[in-house]
Amino acid sequence: MVALKAADIDAFIARPDPKRPIVLVFGPDLGLVRERTEAIIRASVDDPRDPFAHARLDGDELSSEPSRLIEEALTVPLFSGRRAILVKAGGRNFAPAVETLLTAPLADCRVVIEAGDLRRNAPLRNICERAKNAIVIACYADGERELARLIDDEMRAASLTIAPDARAALVALIGGDRRASRNEIRKLALYAHGKDRVTLDDVDAVVADASSLAFDAIADAAFAGKAQEVQTHYAKARGAGTLPNVIAGSALRQVLDLHRAKLAIEAGDPMEIAMGSFRPAVHFRRKPFVEAALRAWSSARLAAAMQQLASAANDSRRRPALGDAIVERALLSVAQSARRRD
Repeated sequence: MVALKAADIDAFIARPDPKRPIVLVFGPDLGLVRERTEAIIRASVDDPRDPFAHARLDGDELSSEPSRLIEEALTVPLFSGRRAILVKAGGRNFAPAVETLLTAPLADCRVVIEAGDLRRNAPLRNICERAKNAIVIACYADGERELARLIDDEMRAASLTIAPDARAALVALIGGDRRASRNEIRKLALYAHGKDRVTLDDVDAVVADASSLAFDAIADAAFAGKAQEVQTHYAKARGAGTLPNVIAGSALRQVLDLHRAKLAIEAGDPMEIAMGSFRPAVHFRRKPFVEAALRAWSSARLAAAMQQLASAANDSRRRPALGDAIVERALLSVAQSARRRD
């Protein structure tokens, strides 16, 4: 089985092995799948924009015309040079076309198959993992370590540094899709252009505020014990394309603010002063909801909710297929806890 380990993937992408001309790139992180696919194509041909050097095929079409793949792979480029074929998998099985391709001698031709998440027993995955002339690259959601490295790489490319608290907040708000994460980081770097260091205020202004109204409504409903509203606002956020782990990360940031303010209140500070620690400042329309939450929740119960939401954010990033169930369940659990006064 030639399935690359995580530590070997970057090296292969930079210099694809000519003895293994067929590459299957798959996984639930479609942004990472696309990023790695494009990188392999760039490393395999002299000009990816040249239609004679870079062909694109549809997997669903190959399922009814499997011979087309081998014909395309054996085609000699018009002006010589290296050649690459990108096959985008769809919903139909084209494994027989790939199985025929695996028996053919390919000269200066790279075939890259781009697919979504594949079960372990999926025909396409099975035949590529068994073949000696193929490579299989799995693309799973970035964990905290990978996200931190991605942030640092993009900051370095923009000649910026990032404060530790800003990095921690950003990690909680991204993930699940590599391309979307990279775009958010680059947007943040562009916002901070002209500065030396990205701060938590910058993250609040650029990344956290992208869907702030929807996020605020979800958290406010949860801490008010309004389960039906949680489900309604959660569905709207998901319908807008917001990832579950991003929703959980936003709720986590809000409970962090609530917990900090509640500790200040329990230490004797007036509510207005305690709420001054919120970042960004509480919008006037939210003040009644935040004040009600601070009166209803103790710091101990907020700490428990904080742990629950942190686990949901982390678990949904690691298991994106279950992300909706994990995050929505955590938010509804917080809403149920809000109804109690113990």
